Amino acid sequence: MGNMNRRIFLKRTLGSLLAFIGISGGTYYYFRNIEPSLLKITEEVISSSKLNSAFNDFKIIQFSDTHIGFHYTLEQLQELANKINSQNPDIIVFTGDLVDEPDHYHWDSRLSSILQSMKANYGKYWIYGNHDHGGYGTEIVKEVMEKSEFQLLQNSHVSIEKDGASMVLAGIDDALLGKPNLETALQYTDPNLFTLLLAHEPDFVENTINYPIDIQLSGHSHGGQVRFPIIGDLYTPALAEKYVQGKYIVNENLSLYVNSGIGTTRLPYRFLCRPELHVYKLKSKMS
Repeated sequence: MGNMNRRIFLKRTLGSLLAFIGISGGTYYYFRNIEPSLLKITEEVISSSKLNSAFNDFKIIQFSDTHIGFHYTLEQLQELANKINSQNPDIIVFTGDLVDEPDHYHWDSRLSSILQSMKANYGKYWIYGNHDHGGYGTEIVKEVMEKSEFQLLQNSHVSIEKDGASMVLAGIDDALLGKPNLETALQYTDPNLFTLLLAHEPDFVENTINYPIDIQLSGHSHGGQVRFPIIGDLYTPALAEKYVQGKYIVNENLSLYVNSGIGTTRLPYRFLCRPELHVYKLKSKMS
C-alpha cells in the first residue's frame, strides 16, 4: 500500500476501528492514557569481531522521538532521565524529534536541565530528526541540546576510545528535511574499526549498506504507534515504510535496530506498540 493510500486508509478507518473495539470506552482509555506511558526496555547484545575486548559489556542507551509538547510532558521526561541513569550507560544516543512543533512549543529551561541530568561515562550524542528541522526548529533545538551537553553528529563522527581501543560513532543529518552525507560523516575513519551510525529514518539503511558500517540505529517510525494482530501497523511515515520496528539483519555485515520511540505524534494513541528504550551491550566476538 502506497504512502498516500495508507494515509487515507488511516484517516477513514482509525476512528471507526477505535469505536468498534472500544464500545465500553475502556479500550479507548487504554489507547489514550495507559499504553503511551508503559515504557518497555529492550535489551540487545551486539557482537562483532571488529570490537576490541576493551568494549566487552560497553553499554549504549538509545532513546528517540520524545515529541515533547504533544501529550508528552517534562515530568515524563524527568522519569525517563531517571530510568536512563539507573542503567548506568557508557554512551547515551538520541536519534531525533525532540519536540513535536518547535515553532509552537513553549520552550522551558527545565527541558535542558533534565537532558543535562542524563549521565554517560563516554558522552551523549544526538542527531536531527525531521521534526527538529521542521517548524524553524534547527537552531533552537541545537542550542537546547548543546546546553544539555549532547554533542551533535550532523554528517560527522567521533572516535570512542577505551583502554587504548577505538570504535567509531557517526551520525547523519535528517534524510527528509536535512542534507545527509555519509561520505562526509565517515571521512578519515578506519573501515576496520567497528562503526555505528545514527540515522533518524530507518529506510536510509538502503544507502548505509554501501558503506563500511556495522550497525545503524534509527527511530522515526514510532513502530507504527498503533498496531493490530495480523494487520500490523496501519501507517508509518515516509522513509519508515520498509523497516518499522525491532532488529533487521540487512546483510552479513550490517544490522539495523529501529526504536519505537518515546512519545506520540499525529494521534495521541499507542496500541500493541509500547514506548521503547533500547539498551545495547557490546561484545567482542573472536573471529
